Amino acid sequence: MGVAPKILLVDDDPDTLHYMRDVLEVEGYLVSTAVSGLAAIEKIQDGLKPDLVLLDLVMPGLDGMQVLEQLRVIDPHLRVVFISVVNDTRKVAQAIRLGAQDYLTKPLAWRELNTIIRRCLSSCQADLHESPADCIEDLGDGNFFLGVSPALRKIRSEIDLLAKVDVAVLLLGESGTGKEVLARLIHKISPRAKRPFLKVNCAAVPAELLESELFGYEPGAFTGADHAKPGKFEQCNGGTLFLDEIGEMPPPIQAKLLHVLEDQKFCRLGSNSLIQADVRILAATNVDIPEALTTHSFRRDLYYRLNAFTLRVPPLRERKEEIPFLLKHFVGIFSERYARSALPLSPTLVEACMNCSWPGNVRELENFVKRYLILGDETLARAELGTATLEVRRGPHTHWSRQMGARPTS
Repeated sequence: MGVAPKILLVDDDPDTLHYMRDVLEVEGYLVSTAVSGLAAIEKIQDGLKPDLVLLDLVMPGLDGMQVLEQLRVIDPHLRVVFISVVNDTRKVAQAIRLGAQDYLTKPLAWRELNTIIRRCLSSCQADLHESPADCIEDLGDGNFFLGVSPALRKIRSEIDLLAKVDVAVLLLGESGTGKEVLARLIHKISPRAKRPFLKVNCAAVPAELLESELFGYEPGAFTGADHAKPGKFEQCNGGTLFLDEIGEMPPPIQAKLLHVLEDQKFCRLGSNSLIQADVRILAATNVDIPEALTTHSFRRDLYYRLNAFTLRVPPLRERKEEIPFLLKHFVGIFSERYARSALPLSPTLVEACMNCSWPGNVRELENFVKRYLILGDETLARAELGTATLEVRRGPHTHWSRQMGARPTS
């Protein structure tokens, strides 16, 4: 049998400490308690190494945020979950920035608390012999989240917090890193999960049509508008609207979007009637935001409105621990889809993939696996990976990038 996980409870209410300690010990955890933030810090300094800290936010003396800041200095890897009677968006955002794993409000639901504890204590090791299904969250429609790298685990913890708070989120990162996947994950675990999730690619819709796509129109609003049509904001009422490639949105539409975010109201084209917009906005872009703000191609006030919280998705070359898992997952998916035998992933091929820089990120790796299954030639696949590395060194716009089928995607 393994060693029972150690949990440190920090709360200034003795009754809460007593109750939670009893419940956790029944579940098999080793529990220590502290009646103040200072006492918790002293226990950690004296050598206590808990696997998880359950930390009250509102306490006399040092509050939870101050305690977390000091704990981060002592042990940057310490896992902390806030527990509080305060349900404040600003506090949640601050907790995320400080690195908290989650934020629960009192009174606690034991099932939710137990789920969070188990998730915080669990981890996946990037081992090629482990099934990728053990670390993959299925989001439906062919989308999945895989987070075995430290960077993606941190993002997953932040999403657990962000999903509960109805604020805009800006997703930044290169094409193909998985920004849309994160948007879908936020929606799936949010209170809006049973309502629509709709996506608009601001770069794919012509500028003259994007406004009507978002806000709808009335008959006669423009040539060819012979009937009324609701836009994505109406269709997505109560749900989540994902604005992909928002950095490509024309400035006039940025201005109208800003008003919708501020007032939660909009008008269809050709109408003066206001429509209420109960929609959560998630936005993504791969543009250089500071440069876009400097050149005024992206409105500064819209950026501040969208930037309630920002998630920066690292490129695949910075989270190579995930490559073996992704390879196995894609081989499993596409061998079934193409009715082909699942080809082996030799250590040599996996190492070649680990050494590739993957400028097209996860999408490029996915296309590589498709071609490997179709051609069925590992020698050719390794040769192509070598060509990819050579071509990438020559410049960002290469024959290999086009050959691999890398395309702009979130």
